[in-house]
Amino acid sequence: MNEQSPLAGKKVVVTGGAGFIGSHLCEELTQLGAEVVSVDDYSAGHARNLEFLAGRPNFRAVRADICDRAAMTPVIAGADVIFHNAASKKNVCLIDPQKDLRVNGGGTLNLLELAREHRVRKFVHASTGSVYGEPVVLPTDEEHPLRPVSYYGVSKLAGERYVDVFHRLYGMDTTILRYFHVYGPRQESNEFGGVVSIFLRNILEGKPLAIFGHGHQERSFTWVKDLVRANLAAATRPESAGRVYNAASGIRVTILELAERMKAMMDADVPIVHQAPLVGDIMHFDVSNERIRRELGIAFERDFWGTLQRSLEEFVGHLRGAVLR
Repeated sequence: MNEQSPLAGKKVVVTGGAGFIGSHLCEELTQLGAEVVSVDDYSAGHARNLEFLAGRPNFRAVRADICDRAAMTPVIAGADVIFHNAASKKNVCLIDPQKDLRVNGGGTLNLLELAREHRVRKFVHASTGSVYGEPVVLPTDEEHPLRPVSYYGVSKLAGERYVDVFHRLYGMDTTILRYFHVYGPRQESNEFGGVVSIFLRNILEGKPLAIFGHGHQERSFTWVKDLVRANLAAATRPESAGRVYNAASGIRVTILELAERMKAMMDADVPIVHQAPLVGDIMHFDVSNERIRRELGIAFERDFWGTLQRSLEEFVGHLRGAVLR
């Protein structure tokens, strides 16, 4: 146990804990000595993401829906910090926009009400760069107009607004982190996952790499471990209270470049095919992370290709394990 960590011995709740990002956060928090409770309804998360934590005395997993007040009440009671990572995924919004709003908006409100009722010290909220919509100012900083162009962006902005209201009305210590194109081991590789893991899975299975549109869409890929550090800093640094941060590497890579480089890395002979553009897909991300670097001291991994190459073995192992289940 790391006695130097301000989170050691504290009860922390990670919603979406069995998901890609949530499981990495649970892993680090248990190592810091926090009393970690993962909450997930397993509609998107997977028990396999948390298997390596089973048996640790300072970790437990709870199956619950964040929209279910009765189920969440005993989970939140006594908590010091909530890391709210549970969400209806971006691709789900086109299938069921009502669920999208119910989870991303209503679920967040439910957690905030419980956090206030039980005097939770800190609420760290995971949001998304999709709240900006198509950028009109580059690089995009936190003061950029919020004009989402997808159901997902609208529902995540609703969650942000609830968080901000609880900070302003009740003085709740909250921080909003806007995530951008996170990649790393345990990332979902089905149609609801990230493009890096989807491309990798298709390469392993000898399938074409599908690009929606021309492929010149730019993305700001962010290493999952950097995102974990951003969450921990937000939870422990007093200057983060009431603040919003772009949690992004600032790296700019096109989807077409990603496909071509991953083929080369894996020495793969699979075709790249172009399909119709996705509704609400944003073309360009050029994200400023100056605020989070200045205020919270986060240094983001800049070597995207090197990190991807070094972690391919872990990526592949996780994907093959997922296929076997």
